[in-house]
Amino acid sequence: MHRQGVGHPEAAAAFLRDDERAAWHDDALWFVRQRRDRATDLPEWEALREAGSALKAHAMSRLAELLVEFERRATASGVCVHWARDAAEHNAVVRGILRDAKVKRVAKSKSMLTEECGLNSFLEADGIEVVDTDLGERIVQLAHQPPSHIVLPAIHWKKEEIGALFHREMGTPAGESSPDALAAAARVHLRDALLNADAAITGANALVAETGGVVVCTNEGNADLGMHSAPVHIVCVGIEKIIATLDDLGVLLRILARSATGQPITAYTTHVSAPRPGAAMHVVLVDNGRTARLADADMRSALHCIRCGACLNTCPIYRRSGGYSYGHVIPGPIGAILAPAVDLGAHRSLPFASTLCGSCGDVCPVKIDIPGQLLTWRERSATAGALPGGYATIFRQLGRLLSRPVSFARAGWVARSALRTLRTLRFIPGTRVARRWNPWTRPGRDLPLAPRESFREWARRAGRIP
Repeated sequence: MHRQGVGHPEAAAAFLRDDERAAWHDDALWFVRQRRDRATDLPEWEALREAGSALKAHAMSRLAELLVEFERRATASGVCVHWARDAAEHNAVVRGILRDAKVKRVAKSKSMLTEECGLNSFLEADGIEVVDTDLGERIVQLAHQPPSHIVLPAIHWKKEEIGALFHREMGTPAGESSPDALAAAARVHLRDALLNADAAITGANALVAETGGVVVCTNEGNADLGMHSAPVHIVCVGIEKIIATLDDLGVLLRILARSATGQPITAYTTHVSAPRPGAAMHVVLVDNGRTARLADADMRSALHCIRCGACLNTCPIYRRSGGYSYGHVIPGPIGAILAPAVDLGAHRSLPFASTLCGSCGDVCPVKIDIPGQLLTWRERSATAGALPGGYATIFRQLGRLLSRPVSFARAGWVARSALRTLRTLRFIPGTRVARRWNPWTRPGRDLPLAPRESFREWARRAGRIP
């Protein structure tokens, strides 16, 4: 669960206490990453990434103009377009629409924006039932949890746990853990919600200015069934989802599914540009800090994110610490650069939740320089005096050490000697000292043997430097 006031290291440590779950979580995400690698093994893949990056940069450079064009075309087609400056306005607009239509039950398809705005709890406090109809979203909703992943919201749940949850909430047979049986039960459960809802709320993967249309991608068809059954359809979407043309959409769809789940194309891709006869369609365009981010030249490209989750699946920190350790609605590397823009003090540990290996940037389909932005946030944290506890002292002392080559060489010798000693202590039977001082002694982990000489000593001995 997201826990305010708890830093990433503490929350990650709590996740890692369950070694079996941590290993399973790592394997599950790596499986998705490998599927992505196979799906992106295309001769034109890098050209598609370049095109994706360019089309998003182009859209952000003309954001106001494209949004107005979208509104004009959508309104001409009978869509009611609303604007919301922040989460409170967004929630109030949605509630107003539902009140006017006397809605009591809403079928909602996965939307990270509504998670960002806290829409479910807001509507439920007003007596409106909200049923999340994406299977993963429904699992975490029944468990009273937020999503732990932006594409795979229940990736931290095992099938046996889902079976127990469904037995308790849906009355499925006790001990049932067959994915097919659980999916069949969920299908019956969700179909009732979809077909009998008074309104459907969906997110959007893109807004096309050229057509005034909204594009929604799902693998379960739940968004399509909801929006085509309910008399009211509300699209809740961040303004950064705007793109200029249908040609841009073609590129976006090719990179989205491959990066998200390793599929050539999402199972259901729907382009809606007008309400059904006799039905109403609303689009709520939400800012909620996005224009402020647009004005930040160093961080602007974070708005290019298409929410594919590829950076999460490849990140060694996310895979081993779980989504809830980030304490923000968007976890992983992309969340670590989005969250500090919302509240640097509350999320000051997130820019440090990275090895800076660069894998997140390598897989990003729109080429966001995530490692570079993480470094910038670290620099801003230091400037703002918002470094996590102890970091300021450590880095100040480290800076002094690195500025003195002789002292640095001596410190390296001391560190290597100490590590070699700890390596020996690790094998002392029953010692509690080694466990306390050396976390590498946890079962299944090995402390690497420190070299006897430094890299500089090796290079000098090898004649590589004078």
